[in-house]
Amino acid sequence: MKLEPANSVGHEGCGALSVSETQKLPKSGPSDAVAKDWGLVSAFLREHAGLIRDDADLLSDLGLWIKSDNIVEFGPAALARLSAAKTREKVARTRIEATARANFAAQAQTHATVVDLLESRNHADLARRVDETARLRFGLVAGVIAIERPGGVPAGWRALPEEGADGLLGPTGLARMGEPRAAQALFDDRADQVASVALVRMAIWTPARQGVLAFGSPTADGFTKEMGSELVAFLCRVVERTAERWPAL
Repeated sequence: MKLEPANSVGHEGCGALSVSETQKLPKSGPSDAVAKDWGLVSAFLREHAGLIRDDADLLSDLGLWIKSDNIVEFGPAALARLSAAKTREKVARTRIEATARANFAAQAQTHATVVDLLESRNHADLARRVDETARLRFGLVAGVIAIERPGGVPAGWRALPEEGADGLLGPTGLARMGEPRAAQALFDDRADQVASVALVRMAIWTPARQGVLAFGSPTADGFTKEMGSELVAFLCRVVERTAERWPAL
């Protein structure tokens, strides 16, 4: 009888393993040893840090880079500039949005004011509505309609001397926003509350009589020369057309 070695391939019952079965065994690699003795590995790497620094391929694989004294880092400065730019953009956007909301609110109030003014019954009622609109809708000190003499002055209106509109606006001025100056006298007993004004020239009836529509604000920045006068001028045109419904005095 011929005996086969106990470790021959294919022998059953003797603990022999085929090549394919050997490949299925779990592998024990360096990672297991490193995991068990990481403290030793870490200490070794610290003591021999040059081994890692000198291995460019390893550094690349690990996603690391060497910070040398002669290398200028532009990253933090660029990030700082980007952050500052975003902050400026946010502030500017907030201001624009606030201005847009304020303009929208002012336009809405102006449209409501036009409807109210068109419902006036006479000159005195028109003057009352202008003043109430200024105070109740726009938070101003007062709204005033003033007309030049000679000629009658409707009840509730202010009288201006001849060429008084030129004195307030200048010979060719159509509107003025900003400091009250001489216009403060238009507001009578509320004059001391007016810190800034909006003035727009009027021309009413035929032959035309010059006048001024005036609004007074309690704050110095309520009306400034940098502001546009479009909305105030629009209201002035409405006042002119409404006043012309009734005959001149």
